[in-house]
Amino acid sequence: MIKNKAELKEYIYKDNAYLHEIRDKKCSAIMKRVRDPEYLICKYLKLLRYQEYYINTAGNNKIKKLLALCYERKKHNIGNKLGFYIGPNSCESGLTIYHNGTIIINPQAHIGKNCKFHGNNCIGNKGSCAGVPTLGNNVDIGFGAVIIGDVTLADNIIIGANSVVNKSFTTPGVTIAGVPAKVISETHYNNLHTANK
Repeated sequence: MIKNKAELKEYIYKDNAYLHEIRDKKCSAIMKRVRDPEYLICKYLKLLRYQEYYINTAGNNKIKKLLALCYERKKHNIGNKLGFYIGPNSCESGLTIYHNGTIIINPQAHIGKNCKFHGNNCIGNKGSCAGVPTLGNNVDIGFGAVIIGDVTLADNIIIGANSVVNKSFTTPGVTIAGVPAKVISETHYNNLHTANK
């Protein structure tokens, strides 16, 4: 949760950080001019972080409350073009979204640090109950995968494309896939565990 300007700057820098290595000023100017989806995704995430900052620091300050609404409106304008709806304060720093295409994250969900979305993802409740997912750090969510209900995912889990996750997975680093999702490989976790020794 962003509580000051230093954290705001950190979150903005870490979101979609992979682009920092491949984008120079000239490239950024061209992307902005042609309204490239990668530019719009970065813009959306930046507006999300400003919205969060003003929500979290507003207190009784009416100007900050108004600024939070302004950033929310700007965020929705771009979100409507990209197909994004990400509730404020639902995602920790290092959020990466690789493609435009529907991304829906319930405002009550909690997404850990450095999580990756490949597009057409939904993180929300089942509709039959109000419970929402809690994801650990470094979770990689494949294209078309959805995570629904009151579930918890451990750190470093990889979710295969088009999977439906409707139960908790508490072993770090496993790969899950299918409808409904199940563990298909523990190799990813074993490699991480060995590398950290």
